[in-house]
This record gives sequence, structure tokens and C-alpha cells, in this order.
Amino acid sequence: MFRTVGERTTVGPAARNAGRRTRKSSIDLLGVLGKQKDQDGSQTSKAAEKRGVMQLSIDVPLLLVVITLVIFGLIMVYSASYDFSLRNDGDSNFIFSRQLLWLALGLAGALFLTYVDYHYWRQLAVPAIMITIASLIGVLLVNEIRNNAARTLYEGSVQPSELAKLIIVIYLAVWLYARKDQLSDLSFGLVPLGIILGVLGSLILLQPDLSAVVTVVFLGGLMFFLAGGDLRQIGILLVLAVLVGVIAYKIYPTGKARIDDYFLGLKDPTQGSYHVVRSFDAFVKGGWFGVGIGKGETKLTGLPVPHTDSIFAVVGEETGLAGSLAVVCLYSVFLWRGMIISRRAPDELGSLLAAGLSIWIATEAFINMAVMVNILPFAGNALPLISAGGSNLTVTLAAVGILLNISRLSRQRRDDNGKSFNAVVSLRGRNGGRRISSARRTANYAGRVSKRTRS
Repeated sequence: MFRTVGERTTVGPAARNAGRRTRKSSIDLLGVLGKQKDQDGSQTSKAAEKRGVMQLSIDVPLLLVVITLVIFGLIMVYSASYDFSLRNDGDSNFIFSRQLLWLALGLAGALFLTYVDYHYWRQLAVPAIMITIASLIGVLLVNEIRNNAARTLYEGSVQPSELAKLIIVIYLAVWLYARKDQLSDLSFGLVPLGIILGVLGSLILLQPDLSAVVTVVFLGGLMFFLAGGDLRQIGILLVLAVLVGVIAYKIYPTGKARIDDYFLGLKDPTQGSYHVVRSFDAFVKGGWFGVGIGKGETKLTGLPVPHTDSIFAVVGEETGLAGSLAVVCLYSVFLWRGMIISRRAPDELGSLLAAGLSIWIATEAFINMAVMVNILPFAGNALPLISAGGSNLTVTLAAVGILLNISRLSRQRRDDNGKSFNAVVSLRGRNGGRRISSARRTANYAGRVSKRTRS
């Protein structure tokens, strides 16, 4: 039974057969486990692929808000413009049809920009700002007078000041991103910024379009602040903006009249401007839930430009306070999603672009709505995505396309980071200096264990 050290051990046929059975059992077990693992992995990959197909790579809440505003805008444009179109063009669908054409163009541009990497704007920013300046100069040369101002080209179809708002955000985002380490230096921060805003603002002021000038200067200061500009320089910029505003108040009678009417309206709403008084009439008639879409009367009895600047008053009359608050909530959600996209952007350029574009659109909306109830002095801002107007609609949709592109690239980056964490790590070679046991090595080990046990 006991053998001395060094004595040779003879293995009989039974032991050899037992070893073979053990090795075969080990190989079969490993094969079953491997097959099960492959099936599980295949099912997991198919489920992940299915989830990837079902999930959109863009910000869905932002997209839904934009779709809602566009559809609601079309309804309100038709309601607010059919009488105006009939009296001025002989076709009750004239403005609505043009809005549909501009919407198609804007949607095509938004779709294109959604799939164009926003980093390309680093090469396109300078040509874009030059084209914008040239178009603003073209407005002054053509001198197409409409409503006591020269703001448009091609028989009122194109308004370059709307394009300037989008391009100033893009250009400043690129410029501030490139100069982010030099903004504290006055010669690299405030001075170039002042020149950029001064050139654009002066060309727009000569039209004149005071609300567009205020918007451009506001966006410049906002972008400088978001990029981490020096607070003292921002203070200087604010002082300069106030001085320019005072000069414009003294020089331009339109601006002076709007400010004076605003303060009169604060004291007594019935003493405000005719525009605001008629807007108040519309909201009072609308009550809580409105008179019904298409049934408003104020748009028919002298409300100025009901389908553009005053469309929120039509919304208030026909959908009431409930509908007006719903519109405010939609723009608030738009701003919230824009800031979420900015926070999740792949880099600082995307963050500046997303923040600037979303704040610009939301600010224009809130200014338009606040003006209608005399919270702010009257301004000619359109209500984005709702008011009739080709330039504003296409430019706003272009900004939406850039926002969706930033959100798409952010999602791709998060997915790539997730793949790196979920990847299978090889334990061969340098990864810990260990190797994965093969089926043959495992079977040999099982046979040796069986020999030792039987002996």
C-alpha cells in the first residue's frame, strides 16, 4: 500500500481510463460554459444594438419643444395674418404660404447643421462675419425704405440684422475660445471686442434698428462673461453701452418716443403707446382660456403688425392666460435644455456656442412677450419660431441645428467613454502578467489531480 521514495508507480488501464473520462468531462464542461457565454454575449450585444437604434443621438426634449413651437407658430401666423394678407395682397394665404416656404428652407438648414461638426466654425467664423458686414453695408446702399427704416434686401425678404445676431454669437465663441488665456489683457480682451461690436452695432444703428443693436451688444457682453472675461472690463463695457444708449435716446426720435411711452405706461397703462394699449385690450378679452383660435377681434381692429411683433397679443386673446403661460414655459424649457447641452458639451467652444445661442433665442422671446405687457420698453423683436418672418425663422432654426449638433457630439463622446469602461480586458502578456487557461491546460491539470487522488 505504501511506497518508498523514488519507487516507480505503475498506472493500470482503469486509472488511465479514469483520467481520460476526467479530461473529457472537463473539456465538455468548458465547451458548455463557453457556448453559454457566447449566447449571453450575443444577446447582450443585440440588446445594446437595439437600444442604440431606438435612442436618438440628439437632445429629444429640445427637439420636441422646437417642433411644438413651430407647429403652434404656423397656426397663429395663419390666424393673425389672413385678414392682413387679404387687405394688402388680395390673397388671405399669402403670408402663411411664404412662412411655409421659409420653414422648409429653415428645416433643411437645421438638418444640415445638425450633422456638420460645429468645430468647422473655427474656419468659417471670419468669412461669416465678413459676409454679414458686407450685407449690412448692402442694406445702406440699397436703402430699401419700409416702415421708416432701411433694414431689408430683395424687396423685404432678407433682413441681415437677424443674421448678425447668429453670426456674432458664432464669431465671438470662436474668438473667445482662441483667446481664452489672454482675456484679462485689455489689448486682447475688451479692445478687440469693442471694435467688433462697434462695427456691427454702428451699421445696424444707421438703418436704424435699435432693438437689434441692443441685442448684439448684449450678446457680446454675455459671451465675454461666459468665456471668463475680467469683471472690470465687463463693467467698462456696460458703461460704454449706457453712454451709447443715452446718445441714441437723444439723437433718434423713435427711441426717445418708446422710452417716454414706456414710463407713461408704467404710471397709467391707458397712457402708454397705442401698440401696448391695444395689446392690453387683447389680453383682457382673452381672459383665462381665450376666445378660441381664429376668433380674436383685436387683430382686425387696429393691432399693429399682428402676425409679427404683436403675435403674442393674438396668442393672449385667442388662447388666454393659460395659453400664454404655456408658451412662456416652452421657451423656459428651451433655455433649460440649451444650458444642459452647454454643460455637457465636449469642449469649451461647444459650451460657449450652446450657451450663447440658447440664451439669445430665449432672451428674444422674453423681450417680445414682456414688451406686449409693458414690462420693457417697446422693441421690434420677433417671437422666435412663432412670428411670421423668413429671416428670423431661418436664422433661429440654424441656431437650433447647431445646438442639436453639439448635443449629438456630446452623446457620441459619452457612448465612446461607456464602451471603454465596458470593454473586455485581456489578461494576457502585460495585463497583470497572467494568461487565460486554455481547455487543454485545464484538462491536463484535471488529469494530474485525478492521478494523485487515485494514487
